[in-house]
Amino acid sequence: MARILIVEDEARIASFVAKGLRAEGHVATVVGDGRSGLDHARSGEHDLVILDIGLPGLDGYGVLDALRAEGSTVPVIVLTARDSVRDTVSALEGGADDYMPKPFRFAELLARVRLRLRSAADTGPAGRGRESVEAGGVRLDLRTRRATVEGREVDLSAREFTLAETFMLNAGNVLSREQLLDHVWGLDFDPGSNVVDVYVGYLRRKFGAGAITTVRGMGYRFNTA
Repeated sequence: MARILIVEDEARIASFVAKGLRAEGHVATVVGDGRSGLDHARSGEHDLVILDIGLPGLDGYGVLDALRAEGSTVPVIVLTARDSVRDTVSALEGGADDYMPKPFRFAELLARVRLRLRSAADTGPAGRGRESVEAGGVRLDLRTRRATVEGREVDLSAREFTLAETFMLNAGNVLSREQLLDHVWGLDFDPGSNVVDVYVGYLRRKFGAGAITTVRGMGYRFNTA
């Protein structure tokens, strides 16, 4: 169970997200303006913030800037109708941990929430989460969403990046297809789909054929060397 703050001025969207998170066992708090959102986020009572950009009073960028300037380590997922590259880069460089454009599927948002909570738990209270993750010659910059292989930058789609991040946070361990579907695509994705195998193939072409090993009857393992 996590305590999640939703800062969203569209009541319908806020209610939809809160209801879904509560169904997953989380405690969800909703506020509808930026200044109230900042006050709640400053309290230290929340494990994660879902933050809209177009907020009354103080926009999401202002909330994010204030939190990071004060040293807040709370993970922030930006959820907004602004989906240009410039907006995405501004949010990530401003300290957001992830960015989702509207409209969105709740299953994908839930997968990202789980990933951010897990990443924060991995680092403990001493830091605000990893800035990057490295394994097997691959490096992911979690702030800029860039990937390099032996120092060479490669292009990853948003889904490829999330799958790679999930693998690399668990490098050396076997992850089942079901675990990967849950973490990357969400629980409501068809468990009979071959989407995991397809995306593993994409990563192998970009990272090298030996980066990910198929463990017969069990799943996949991201190799550490």
